[in-house]
Amino acid sequence: MKVACVGGGPVGLYLSILLKRQDPAHEITVHERNPEGSTYGWGVTYWRGLLDKLRAHDPETARAVEAHSVRWSDGVAHVRDLTTRHRGDEGFGIGRHRLLEILADRARSLDVRLEFEHDVTAEDLPAADLVVAADGVHSALRDRHAGHFGTRVRLGRNHYIWLGTTKVFDAFTFAFMETDHGWIWCYGYGYGDRHSTCVVECSPQTFTGLGLDRVGEADGLALLEKLFVDVLDGHPLIGRPSADGSAQWLNFRTLTNRTWYRDNLVLLGDAAHTTHYSIGAGTTLALEDAICMAGALREHAALPQALAAYERERTSALLSVQSAARYSAQWYENLPRYIGLPPHRMFALLGQRHSPLLPYVPPQLYYGIDKAAGQLEVLRRLKRWLGPKVAKTVHARSLTAPQVDSGHVGERPFTR
Repeated sequence: MKVACVGGGPVGLYLSILLKRQDPAHEITVHERNPEGSTYGWGVTYWRGLLDKLRAHDPETARAVEAHSVRWSDGVAHVRDLTTRHRGDEGFGIGRHRLLEILADRARSLDVRLEFEHDVTAEDLPAADLVVAADGVHSALRDRHAGHFGTRVRLGRNHYIWLGTTKVFDAFTFAFMETDHGWIWCYGYGYGDRHSTCVVECSPQTFTGLGLDRVGEADGLALLEKLFVDVLDGHPLIGRPSADGSAQWLNFRTLTNRTWYRDNLVLLGDAAHTTHYSIGAGTTLALEDAICMAGALREHAALPQALAAYERERTSALLSVQSAARYSAQWYENLPRYIGLPPHRMFALLGQRHSPLLPYVPPQLYYGIDKAAGQLEVLRRLKRWLGPKVAKTVHARSLTAPQVDSGHVGERPFTR
């Protein structure tokens, strides 16, 4: 089979690796419009489950990724002057540059052809049996046929900015700061021995009240460094270069598609779906897309059947993740509902933010029920039974909610 992967991010590179391992006779080219090593971004998170899947499908890639990752198992929440620490699942962070370097080296070792600084347009697709749209949230290949794919975008309310810092966090860190204009918070996690990712988020009222909508990047970073000085221990924040010096604040846009393929063109990764960065699933879901796509091509000789099988499996697998992401985003959008709780309770509900029940139960009552459910089997059963029913009802309503036109969809990271 001749395969053209358009986009040199993790999903395109990893799919090329898996397909070459399945059949070295495949002729695979990865096309990337940017120069090699020029990717933006700081670190990405993942969890033990992804590492296990990488090990099962390509042990060499898994070993390299694990060797260059940092890990943590604690979560720390700073609320005003109080700090709460909580033991959680083992998490990992790896620099995006390093991850792409590992995948590119592995792909080359398997004789995948990598073409950097090669821009593929939707009007002039490569001649191939299979064309993979792995060109991210701005996918030109997808937008060319947006009507066919049924592309839908839902705009988030809060503003956020994805930054780096030289402060190396030893735990997944949340910090909530109160200002005269409302709350502003950050999520931080290490991805190497010198840097961490730091995402800052706030409501529209806080964003405009602090003047973040009116200042350039340098002044905005100075303000954020002052607000989070205790969390950063005086370390600087690092922005993403822009031609006009503007700050890269965004509203997250959740992208979905009704179908994921058209003839021999298939969507993978952010071109097919995005989930709110607060659940830290972007890279994981993209690599799982690649694993599923490779498996479907292995199991089905005919391409239409393989693409249909891939779409069925991945859309089904994403339902629970998309639900979790939706409720996680809503938790932060409704932060005043929770921020007044005692810090240990607020942090406990932060860990429960994926729950479809939480928005409909008073926070103090939910905390008590959740604590009791850990001791009483009948309450655990009730929670497991009621949660999916609420989620299903809300999901059905969301399908008829107003949408916005597809456009810029926010970048990745974060939290579990």
